[in-house]
Amino acid sequence: MLPTSKTPPKQDLADLSVLVYGRPKAGKSSFCSHADGALFLATEAGLNHLETYQVPIASWNDLLDACAEIAKGEHDFRTIILDTVDNAYRFCSEYICQKHHIDHESDLGYGKGYSLVINEFTRVLTKLSLLPYGFYLVSHAQDIEIETRSGKHIRTVPTLPEKARKVVLGLVDMILFVDFEPYTDEEGEAQNRRVIRTKPSTTYEAGDRTGRLPDTLPLDYSAFLASFSEEPFQDQ
Repeated sequence: MLPTSKTPPKQDLADLSVLVYGRPKAGKSSFCSHADGALFLATEAGLNHLETYQVPIASWNDLLDACAEIAKGEHDFRTIILDTVDNAYRFCSEYICQKHHIDHESDLGYGKGYSLVINEFTRVLTKLSLLPYGFYLVSHAQDIEIETRSGKHIRTVPTLPEKARKVVLGLVDMILFVDFEPYTDEEGEAQNRRVIRTKPSTTYEAGDRTGRLPDTLPLDYSAFLASFSEEPFQDQ
């Protein structure tokens, strides 16, 4: 049936999809572990230093099984964290190749293999994002060369193949880039602090569809939550 009223904006982080990416050991998983009712779908080692609820994911079938359990709703988790989405994509590719008895997506010819992988990847991530839970995707960062009308420059983006990266970027409500910001301490020594970049830039991928976050935040979940919880500015 057609709606009779407008859908209000989501007011709870547990209703949103968020991509968190950055350099290895930058604190991405630690940051996500503070999300409300967090459950990690762990596709790689790296959570040993954290006390978390987690499901080891070693294949695409493992991920499908975990998603089916989550969708039943017979649990108290409120935020699902796919850590990392990079490995999940690799598992998806292996799954499609095994299903079609090929060694590589290109073996099917005419781009069919790549399409099958992207379609399956998109199908599952979309289903996860539509469940009544927050959905966080964790990725590493890579530098790529971008060519524009003004010339070539380096841009930091998530470490996914281009088509998979576009799927993820189009899916999420927030793209949070974990970065290092230089500063000088009280003793005059050069230091770096870990921050979150939230707004688009020519040098890195970031974004915030909610319009609630400042350009830069400390890498601290309580600061992130406090910023999101503030009333967004509205033009009069």
